[in-house]
Amino acid sequence: MFIVDRSAAIIRPKLAFLNWLNQLPDNDVVLTLDEIRTDCTVLMVPEAAEPEDAIAYIDEIADKIFAMELASWVIDEALWPEKRNLKLFWEWFDVEIHLGVMDAVAEEIHNTPADHSYH
Repeated sequence: MFIVDRSAAIIRPKLAFLNWLNQLPDNDVVLTLDEIRTDCTVLMVPEAAEPEDAIAYIDEIADKIFAMELASWVIDEALWPEKRNLKLFWEWFDVEIHLGVMDAVAEEIHNTPADHSYH
């Protein structure tokens, strides 16, 4: 096991996000909150001593996270909410912070830039 100099943030959609998904045009499947809160995005963030430090970092990159989460479900940006801001981000997502991150794999991590279509 290896200690990683990062903390982790799990991004979980809330009811407002679910409501947006379920009202999209041509949506044939009605999703549940449990379904969209399973297998959520995990982000490594700078190592934090307190959860508030990691939350402050999330605030700084919330616009990127918001776009990534929307794109993982709906590619057509015309269907995304027009006025995305920090307040809306926190209304649509829960963020669970984990201060300590361990790596159980001996091989090096290879970083690949994320695009909008990973889900």
